[in-house]
Amino acid sequence: MNFGLQEFIIIFVIVLVLFGGKRIPEMVKNFGSSIKQFKSGMQDEVNKDDDKE
Repeated sequence: MNFGLQEFIIIFVIVLVLFGGKRIPEMVKNFGSSIKQFKSGMQDEVNKDDDKE
Protein backbone atom coordinates (compact mmCIF):
# COMPACT_ATOMS: atom_id res chain seq x y z
CA MET A 1 0.00 0.00 0.00
CA ASN A 2 1.49 3.28 -1.10
CA PHE A 3 0.41 6.55 0.54
CA GLY A 4 0.70 9.79 -1.34
CA LEU A 5 0.50 13.39 -0.23
CA GLN A 6 -3.27 13.54 -0.70
CA GLU A 7 -3.85 10.59 1.61
CA PHE A 8 -1.66 12.11 4.34
CA ILE A 9 -3.52 15.41 4.06
CA ILE A 10 -6.88 13.66 4.35
CA ILE A 11 -5.71 11.67 7.39
CA PHE A 12 -4.31 14.84 9.00
CA VAL A 13 -7.59 16.71 8.49
CA ILE A 14 -9.58 13.83 10.01
CA VAL A 15 -7.26 13.69 13.04
CA LEU A 16 -7.46 17.47 13.39
CA VAL A 17 -11.25 17.39 13.36
CA LEU A 18 -11.45 14.48 15.81
CA PHE A 19 -8.93 15.66 18.39
CA GLY A 20 -8.63 19.41 17.86
CA GLY A 21 -5.54 21.48 17.23
CA LYS A 22 -4.52 21.87 20.87
CA ARG A 23 -4.37 18.15 21.69
CA ILE A 24 -2.33 17.03 18.68
CA PRO A 25 1.06 18.35 19.90
CA GLU A 26 0.42 16.74 23.30
CA MET A 27 -0.45 13.42 21.64
CA VAL A 28 2.67 13.54 19.47
CA LYS A 29 4.82 14.31 22.52
CA ASN A 30 3.30 11.41 24.44
CA PHE A 31 3.75 9.08 21.47
CA GLY A 32 7.40 10.09 21.17
CA SER A 33 8.08 9.49 24.85
CA SER A 34 6.33 6.11 24.64
CA ILE A 35 8.56 5.07 21.74
CA LYS A 36 11.60 6.27 23.69
CA GLN A 37 10.60 4.20 26.75
CA PHE A 38 9.90 1.17 24.57
CA LYS A 39 13.32 1.36 22.95
CA SER A 40 14.94 1.79 26.36
CA GLY A 41 13.11 -1.26 27.69
CA MET A 42 14.11 -3.32 24.67
CA GLN A 43 17.74 -2.28 25.12
CA ASP A 44 17.59 -3.25 28.80
CA GLU A 45 16.31 -6.71 27.84
CA VAL A 46 19.11 -7.14 25.30
CA ASN A 47 21.65 -6.15 27.96
CA LYS A 48 20.16 -8.65 30.43
CA ASP A 49 20.40 -11.42 27.85
CA ASP A 50 24.05 -10.52 27.12
CA ASP A 51 24.87 -10.59 30.85
CA LYS A 52 23.42 -14.09 31.23
CA GLU A 53 25.71 -15.50 28.57
